[in-house]
Amino acid sequence: MEFNEPAGSNLFDDARIVGKPHSRVEGPLKVTGTAPYAYERNDVVADHLVGYPLGATIAKGKITAIRVDAAKSAPGVHVVITALDEPDLGKAKLNVAPLFGGAEIVHYHQVIAVAVADTFEQARAAANLIEVDYDEETDEDFDLASAFEQKDGSGEADTDVGDFDKAFADAEVSLDAVYHTPSHSHAQMEPQASIADWSDGKTLTVWTSTQMVNWTRKSLAQTFKLDVDKVRVDSPYIGGGFGGKLWLRADAVVAALGSRATGKPVKVALPRPLIMNNATHRSRTIQHIRLGATKDGKLTAISHEAAAHALPGGKGETPIAPTSEFYGSPNLLTRNHLIEMHLPESSDMRAPGEASGLMALEIAMDEMAEKLGLDPVEFRILNDTQVNPSDPSVPFSDRHFVECLREGVKRFDWSARNAKPGTRRDGQWLIGHGVAGAYRGNMTMKSGARATLSGGKLTIETDMTDIGTGSYTIIAQTAAEMLGLPLEDVDVKLGDSNSPVSSGSGGQFGAGSSTAGVYAACVKLRDQIAEQLGVENPDFRDGNVVAGNDVTALADIDGDVTAEDTMKFGDFQTEDYKMATFGAHFVEVGVHVGTGETRLRRMLAVCDAGRILNPKTARSQVLGGMVMGIGAALSEDLTIDTGRGFFANHDLASYEVAVHADIPDQEVHFLDTVDGVATPLKAKGVGELGICGVAAAIANAAYNATGIRVRQYPVTLERMIDQLPTI
Repeated sequence: MEFNEPAGSNLFDDARIVGKPHSRVEGPLKVTGTAPYAYERNDVVADHLVGYPLGATIAKGKITAIRVDAAKSAPGVHVVITALDEPDLGKAKLNVAPLFGGAEIVHYHQVIAVAVADTFEQARAAANLIEVDYDEETDEDFDLASAFEQKDGSGEADTDVGDFDKAFADAEVSLDAVYHTPSHSHAQMEPQASIADWSDGKTLTVWTSTQMVNWTRKSLAQTFKLDVDKVRVDSPYIGGGFGGKLWLRADAVVAALGSRATGKPVKVALPRPLIMNNATHRSRTIQHIRLGATKDGKLTAISHEAAAHALPGGKGETPIAPTSEFYGSPNLLTRNHLIEMHLPESSDMRAPGEASGLMALEIAMDEMAEKLGLDPVEFRILNDTQVNPSDPSVPFSDRHFVECLREGVKRFDWSARNAKPGTRRDGQWLIGHGVAGAYRGNMTMKSGARATLSGGKLTIETDMTDIGTGSYTIIAQTAAEMLGLPLEDVDVKLGDSNSPVSSGSGGQFGAGSSTAGVYAACVKLRDQIAEQLGVENPDFRDGNVVAGNDVTALADIDGDVTAEDTMKFGDFQTEDYKMATFGAHFVEVGVHVGTGETRLRRMLAVCDAGRILNPKTARSQVLGGMVMGIGAALSEDLTIDTGRGFFANHDLASYEVAVHADIPDQEVHFLDTVDGVATPLKAKGVGELGICGVAAAIANAAYNATGIRVRQYPVTLERMIDQLPTI
C-alpha cells in the first residue's frame, strides 16, 4: 500500500481501542520474569557454551602478538578465537568501527579475542589469561575545544538563509555564548547480548537484542559474507536500547564465530565496561550560539555552530539539527564540524542532535529573553513559526508549540516564577523555575506486516521490535480496531526476521510506521474476507462482518485467511511539508545554599505529537525521556582518560544515571491533535520528544533559583558553590 496524500476521515477518528489507554499486553510476561530476553533464551537452544570477550587496551595502533596457550589450557575452555585468526572478516556497511578481525585497533576496548567455555566464570577466567602485545600510536590529545577553535566560523554551512553576519551586526539586542555538553552512554539495563547457533556451518541463527532486526540480519550477512537468506535473527524482547542497539555489535559476531568453531550454540554478553567503550555513545559537543533580535523581541539572526567527535568515517552528534527548524528568523546560519578522534564509536542516542542541541539552544533562548526583559515563555511564543525556517516555502504539517507553552503556563502555575533570580527560599533551599521548548523531527519508514485470521482470532507477524516502548500493545490495538475484535483476540509476534520487514525501532519512527504497516496488512485482509464472503465494503465490528442485513461472525469463517502488505510513504511528506513533534518542559528545582546540590521538585511536559495511540504507554515514554533528561542535566558525563583514549567511568557505579531518589512528581499532558500527513492513523512518535529540552529547563531553573548561569553540563555543585550566597 502507498500513502501518497494526507489521510482524510477514517475509522480511527471514532476509534474504540486506538487512542485509549491500555496496559501492555506483554506486561504479565515481563513482571513475572517469563519474557525471553536474548541471554536467557534457554527455550530455543540447549547445551549452549558461554563466550567472554576481551577488549583492546589501546586507542589506536596494531596488535603485534596474542598469546593464548594459557587460556586454551584453562578448565572448561573449548576454544579461544583472536582477531588475528580472522583477518578477512568483513565489516558491515552500517558499522564504522571493525567489530572483530585483523590487527588494526581504532578504539579502546575493540574486541580482539573471545574465550568459549562451559561456564561464564570459566570463560571470563580464560579471557583474563590472554596476553597481547601492541604497536601503539599515541599522537592524539582528544582536545575537542582546541580543534573547534580552529574551525569555528569556517567551512561550508549546513543551513544558510538570508545574511546572518549583517543581521547580527545590525541587531538591537544580541547574545554570543558557548555551551558544552559531555559524552553520554545509553546505559540501558540489558547489555548487548546474543546466542548464536551456527553448528551446521550453513545457516546462522542469532537470538539477540537489537532494535533493527533487518539491519542486523543484513549486517551479519555482510560480516560473514553469507547470503542473507542464510541468516535468521530473532529479537522478541529488548531490555532497553535508546539507539545503542541500532547496529550490529561484537557480541553477535564473536558468538557466531564461537558456534562455528565448536559446533555448539554460544552465548555472549558484553560486560558493562565494554558497553561503555565498545558499543556506541552520544559524542561530546561544543556549541557556539549567536542570537540577534529587535528590542521588542523578534529574532532577526540565529547562528548555531558546533563540533562533535567521531571516528574516521563515522558520525558524531549534530546539535545544530533543531536550530534550523525550531524558531523563526529571516537570517539563519548553522554549521557542524566533525572532529576525528580515536575514541569509542559515537553514533545515535535518543533524539540524536535534538537532545544535545536543545541543551544549548534553550539556555540561549532564556538568556536572550532576560536581555530583552521578556518572560522566557512569551519570548518563545513571539518567535514561533508555522513554516520551516530553513525553507519558508514549506509549511509544518501540524504544529502546536504555542499551545504547549500556554497549556504549561496554566498547569504549572508559571506566574509564581521568580521575576528576579535568587529571590525565593524554602529553608536552606533556593527555589527556581525553568522552561524549555521541545522539538523532534518526525520520520516515517516503510513497514510491513502479515495478518492471519483463524477461528475468530487474529495473529499479526512483523519483524518490528519492542524496546520497552509498547509496540506489542499499539500494534494489537491497531489490528483489533481494523478487524472489530477485542484486544484479547489479537496475538502479536515481533522480532523474527522470518516475518515481514518493518521499520524497526529508532528515530521516533517506530510507532507511526509499524502501525501503518499493520493497517496496510489489515486492509488487505479485510478485502480478502469480503471477497470470500461475497460482500462489498462491509463493516467489521463486535467480532462480526456486517454488510447490510448480512452478519457473519469472524469465528465462523472457514479456514485461515492471511494477508501481507507493506506501507510505503510518499515523497509528499518531505517535499510538501515539514513533519515534527513539539513540546514544552516546565520544572521547579531547589538548590541548596550551602552545598550547591540541585534537587528536582516537580516537572511538567506538554506534548504535541499527533494522535496518541495509547496514552498510557506514551506517557511512560515521555516520563522515561524526562528521567534521562535529569541525568543529562545533573550527573551524566563519560569522562575521557586523555592518556589512554577511553571512558574511565565505564560502569553504572561511576557513570551516574538518575535514580529513583532523583525523580520528583512528574506530569505529562498530551494536546488533542492529529496529523494526517504523518500516517493513516494520523499519529507521530513521542519516544524521543520526551528527552528534548529537559536538561535546559533544569539548567534554566537552577539559574532562576541562584542567579548563577551554567553553560557547561552537567550542572554539578562545583560549578556553582563558590558563587552561592552565604547561608
